[in-house]
This record gives sequence, structure tokens and C-alpha cells, in this order.
Amino acid sequence: MEPVKIGVIGCGVIGSRNLESAQASELCEVVAAADLRIERRQWAAKTAKVPRVYEEGRELLDQDEEVEAVIIAFPAGLRGAMGMRALASGKHVMLEKPIAMSANEVRTLIEWRGDDLKVGCFSARYRGFESAQVATEFVTGGGLGEIREIFFRCFRPGGPPSGNTPPPWRESFAQNAGGILTNWSCYDLDHVLGICGWTFKPRTVLAQIWRCAEQFRHAVAPESDADAHYTALAIGHDGTALSIERAEFAAHEQNEVWEIVGDKGTLHLSMLATGERELTWDDGSNAEEGIVTKTLWKGNDTAGGSTAWVIDDWARAIREGGKTMTTLENGLVMAQITDGIYESARTGDAVRFD
Repeated sequence: MEPVKIGVIGCGVIGSRNLESAQASELCEVVAAADLRIERRQWAAKTAKVPRVYEEGRELLDQDEEVEAVIIAFPAGLRGAMGMRALASGKHVMLEKPIAMSANEVRTLIEWRGDDLKVGCFSARYRGFESAQVATEFVTGGGLGEIREIFFRCFRPGGPPSGNTPPPWRESFAQNAGGILTNWSCYDLDHVLGICGWTFKPRTVLAQIWRCAEQFRHAVAPESDADAHYTALAIGHDGTALSIERAEFAAHEQNEVWEIVGDKGTLHLSMLATGERELTWDDGSNAEEGIVTKTLWKGNDTAGGSTAWVIDDWARAIREGGKTMTTLENGLVMAQITDGIYESARTGDAVRFD
């Protein structure tokens, strides 16, 4: 397979990692990069040895005819417009998370993408692991019966000041479309909804959000105005319940669980790679036996997922056809849920979708 000629727009903390992952891939060749900051351009040119470096992403898109596809890696407040410009230039696009500021922005990206271009989403990072692929086959194959509830809950505790300056985009509606919901639960949603085969479509959402607690405000920028903690219940058009909650810098000990509950069993997930581990499920299909906990998968999950895996998945879709692991249509579902959570929290009422 001929490597895809890649341009990376945004070479900050995440963008530089994306660039290095693309360089390490046999399916990609990084031929250009762009960043507004001179020190990041210097890093791309001298350290990463990228052949051509531009000050602005628009220059890369308009002037570099060799670039076939671009990775866009900067906060969501400006990413959508750059993604649309890239698609208008006929280039395939890989979007950092969250993929857009709103569901309407995702719809616009879908329109600009058309039928020929491939758009990938980094929110799929954790579904490349073998455990997630086994779980997907099991759930979509009917192993749990009819799905009743998709559930996750994750708390990460606050702590003392680290001495680092918090990034301004974290917990910012203007810069990153929201807080912990957009910054981290895009991974949660991609993981559980993807394992269920993307069948969930929101009908009603009821939610509440809270900003960072005062004693932990040192962890976010002074201007941060979005959620450090949210909780939500969404009901799908098929009656499935999506019950979700996540908090960072919380007055709560570390606690996390991801589950998919069916009428015949419950699957216990672990989203993050932790090396040697196992996935279990509670088999409740036989009334005489009662609930029997069984091992679905056991192994080492340190390889298979990650940034590099998502980039390779995108490159294969570009060269060989087919869909990326997470498509813009999948991203639209996540954006609708996110929009509904913020709207419900703002109004105090449930939000209804057609």
C-alpha cells in the first residue's frame, strides 16, 4: 500500500504526538506541518524533520499539493472551520476530540465531506484494543440479549497544586465546546456506543453539570466556565437507557465502571489499557442456574489501540475504501447527546429529539 501523504495542522502537546505516530506508521508519510507558534514550527522542522513547515494551516491547505490528508489537532473552537476548509480543498481529514463544537457543526462537516473523502475521529482511540473488539462482536451478536442500559461512571479526585499552568482550553465552552464531557467523555461515549454497534439514538436527555469545586480551582484556568462534573440520563428511540456520569478534580475517591446491561446478561468493561486483564460478564440467561459470572476475554491489552492505531485505520480507509472506526455519522450521535446534556443543564428541563 502506498503511504498516505499527511499534513499535521497543530503541533502542540497532542498534535506533536499525532505527528510522531503518523511518522512511525508504515501507512503514512508526514510531508508537511503547520503551527502558529514559531517554537513549534522549529520543533517540526528541526527535531521531527518534517520536509515543509507552514505558519498557518490555511497555507498548508492552499499551497501544498502533495498533501492528501490532514490531521487537525488544536482546540475545537477553531477546528471545525479548518476541517471544512480541508474538505473543500479535497483532502481527507482526521479530527482530534471533541470532533466539533456542536451537532450542527458535525452536520456541516458531513455535507462538506461528500461521498469520496474519509474523515476519522480520534475519539475511537480505545476501541482498537483486542478486548474492545471482542466485546463488540459479543454484544452486537446478541450475547447479552436485548440491551436495556448502557452505563458508565468515572470520578477522578482533586489534589494539591502541581505547579503547572492549566491549559486555557480545558473546561472552556468557547475553546473546547465544554468541560470534562467534551474532553473525556467523548472517549467514554465512543467506547460504549461503538461496542453496542452505534444503535443508540437519543430521544430524551435530562442532565445536570457543575463547575470545578472551589478548593480545586487551581487545576483549571481562571477563565474556565464549563463542567468539571456532569451526570445525565438519555433515553433512546428504542427504549435503551444511557446513564452516564464523569467528574475530574472531584471531592471523591477514584471510582470507575463501564457496563452494558441486557435482559440476558451484563458485560463489565474497562476502557483504558492496563496490560494483563480480563473482561467478565454476568450470564443470567438460565433461571435455574441464576447469575453465573464468566470470562469473555483475558489477555494483554497494551497493544492494538491508541493514536497510532486510529491513524492506521484512517489511512486504510483512504487507500482501500470502507469506513473509519468512528465516522462523522457516529460523531453526530455523540454531539447530539452532548448538546442535549448542556441544554438540559442550562434550562433545567429535559431535551427532546425528533
